[in-house]
Amino acid sequence: MAKIEVNGETLNVQRTNQELLLNEESVAHDLISLPDGTFHLTVENKSYMIAVLEKDTATGAMTLSINGRVVKTTLHNKLAELLKRMGMESGKKKLKEMKAPMPGLVLEVLVAAGDTVTEGQELLVLEAMKMENGIKSPQEGTIASVEVQKQDKVEKNQILIIFD
Repeated sequence: MAKIEVNGETLNVQRTNQELLLNEESVAHDLISLPDGTFHLTVENKSYMIAVLEKDTATGAMTLSINGRVVKTTLHNKLAELLKRMGMESGKKKLKEMKAPMPGLVLEVLVAAGDTVTEGQELLVLEAMKMENGIKSPQEGTIASVEVQKQDKVEKNQILIIFD
């Protein structure tokens, strides 16, 4: 089952083999995926041409064109609900600690406590299996502390950096 928010209204949607349930009521429907990526949906003898204009799988936000009218929706499915219950809403959690993805040797530390970093910014260089690996920030934030220094040997899952 999924929940779809459209214009502030929430619909419970469940699709089985041949049945579509909207708010637990069976609805006659036919859905065809067209070669150009659009969809033709018939619900209770009403026809809809649907195109997905924008889609953010992390948040479930979608912008659709339905019969030429632009509609913003949010899809809440089982995965999104599970992530929400686990405190990881919108598919991304804010990390407090960055851990070593593998054992290795710290070749360079590129940030210090108090630095503001952007998502994707290289924070340090870790040598593992004779390869240099740039360890990048998974998020925007401020560095609270750097727990390693140049030439430190680290084990997998050892804390490297703590975020504010």
